[in-house]
Amino acid sequence: MNRRTFMTNTALAAAAVGVNLSSGGAFASTSSATRISREQYNDWFVFDGLGVLYDINDPTGGIQDNWRMTERLRRDVLASGLSCYRQTTGAPFPAYPGDDAFEQAVTILSQHQKLIDANSDVLTLVRTFNDIEQAQKDNKVAVTLGFQNSHVIGDNLDHIDTFKHLGVLTMQLTYNGQNQIGGGANTNPRLPLTEFGHKVVEKMNESNVLIDLSHSGERTCLEALAASKAPVTISHSGCRALADFPRNKTDKELRLLADRGGLFGVYFMPFLAPNSKANSDHLVAHIEHAINVCGEDHVSIGTDGGYTGIDDMEKVQQSTDKMTQHRLDNGAAAAGEKIGNLNFMPDIVGPDQFYKLANKLADRGHSSTRIEKVLGLNAYNLMKEVWK
Repeated sequence: MNRRTFMTNTALAAAAVGVNLSSGGAFASTSSATRISREQYNDWFVFDGLGVLYDINDPTGGIQDNWRMTERLRRDVLASGLSCYRQTTGAPFPAYPGDDAFEQAVTILSQHQKLIDANSDVLTLVRTFNDIEQAQKDNKVAVTLGFQNSHVIGDNLDHIDTFKHLGVLTMQLTYNGQNQIGGGANTNPRLPLTEFGHKVVEKMNESNVLIDLSHSGERTCLEALAASKAPVTISHSGCRALADFPRNKTDKELRLLADRGGLFGVYFMPFLAPNSKANSDHLVAHIEHAINVCGEDHVSIGTDGGYTGIDDMEKVQQSTDKMTQHRLDNGAAAAGEKIGNLNFMPDIVGPDQFYKLANKLADRGHSSTRIEKVLGLNAYNLMKEVWK
């Protein structure tokens, strides 16, 4: 019996006796729960499916004029235990067709590469999977680049290879709006993967580009999953069964993703709570629900945030509200984004967030083997498979 069959049978048996798995009922805390030691954690491959090098306490973001990270940012990133993260690049916000999206993508891509080059004692740009392995040996953080909106390729499939050669190994098909590929989370969920979208999926498969279906509308997501011949990721999302927001994924999407070998990353975002006031308990609940639906080999994390602690929560709330208002004004915001949100888990935020999450899962009775998979090993295996 494989893990997916075991988890399915466990869910059916639990339902028969009235255990609510969606709220984590199968993973009750036990007095014999084994804590994850620092030594054990430090040996793990820890992956963030969507992160950013940014110090929210610093007006410069923690990036100096010469593209060097401040000591605070450098210290917190290294202290986090992070092995690899995916950095958003490209131009996610402009609505399709956007005449300058390609040029914006190239410019932003160049800026991220300058940042990596300027901090090469700490960071390594991932161009092949071998770079991830080498970064591990060199005790550096591997940075893989990814788009959050593939509208930047326009109507030219060759641009997929162009961007891949520039270091973009993961491409999200849509952002919140509609583009030439399909529908995003803010659009009608019945919008299909377009005829051109099918060609995009085929081309990304041929080029060994990892397809990301975060932010996609439901039909576009399901049709892309069915069309792809390679495993795909939903790198940063939540479970619709626990919080009914368009940014979150239905169980139907999660099952098909896992059945086709893909990976679901749970984000550290307000959409994990029905009232958009999420904390790490919501995070754990979504991870557990995803394990119930997908199996432990198909679940990961993608914070959609950074790695520094918070010095002044009130000040950060004000800056977050300002950013949220900007996103609302320019149409980039998703349903559920509102003033008062915090785009991180306030009770574990900071360089210890992954270690704290590991032990919250341990306290719920999850094995160290499973926790290691969720924190990075599953992502490691997926990237190794797709980036041949």
